[in-house]
Amino acid sequence: MIFRKLLLAAALICFAAPLAMAQSAPDVSAEPYVPRLADIMNALQQRHLKLYFAARAHNWELADFELRQVRAGLAEAAVLYSGLPVTNITTLAAPVQALFDAGKARDERKFMDAFGQLTNGCNACHQTMDRKFIVITQPVGQQPFTNQVFAPATKK
Repeated sequence: MIFRKLLLAAALICFAAPLAMAQSAPDVSAEPYVPRLADIMNALQQRHLKLYFAARAHNWELADFELRQVRAGLAEAAVLYSGLPVTNITTLAAPVQALFDAGKARDERKFMDAFGQLTNGCNACHQTMDRKFIVITQPVGQQPFTNQVFAPATKK
């Protein structure tokens, strides 16, 4: 019983002290957080990878989710970074739509064709942005996410 009380007291000290300090500290950040473009692109690269493995596993629900995240990330980059040429983002609309259509049809061949178009579009954007050293490719080998199942969930 005493041990539990000590744990509770320690937890309160650990969490209450920083909270009290945060409440008394002046708000120095009145501007909203804007992620760096590189951070948005890194997240998109992870989504690109997961999208591929979801489609390979025929988990069309996961592929649809990841594709919606890709579309949202591209939109976020376009809104937050007005220096990006509009055509760099709009040219990706066709492959993204083709991916949605292929996923809805559960057509892996068409999906992978559209995935190649998306990948090429990413690289074309990097070329125009003087980022030729960033080259995105179709994933090879085993999926790197050992903490996620890409196969569709079995329905009970």
